[in-house]
Amino acid sequence: MSKSRSRARVTSDDVRRLALALPDTVEKIAWSMPTFRVAGKMFVTVPDDETSFAVRCPKVERDELVLAEPDKFWVADHEAGSAWVRVRLAALDEEELTDILADSWRQAAPPRLLEAHPELGVPSAG
Repeated sequence: MSKSRSRARVTSDDVRRLALALPDTVEKIAWSMPTFRVAGKMFVTVPDDETSFAVRCPKVERDELVLAEPDKFWVADHEAGSAWVRVRLAALDEEELTDILADSWRQAAPPRLLEAHPELGVPSAG
């Protein structure tokens, strides 16, 4: 059964807006694409086609995500050995996008920022 609320399609502009709203985040072009960093560590990239984005994700969790929701999550060949996962924008609503970006930010942020922003360190309920 589908969710009762409709999904508002998110775009790469939403990725940019929500990523930059996270504390101490800056945008930097690398490999000819926008990347978003906290304390110098990259936590999100938006490839040229702007239909997906990549975020930090521990390999064990990444493999589980890809198996559970292959229409949403996938691994690019060149990222197979790293702790990154791709996410299809068309499969998300803004709430899920926000959660995914915050999770990736937490993995890159230094302890001082995690301590200063405890609201971002608590997983959302359900």
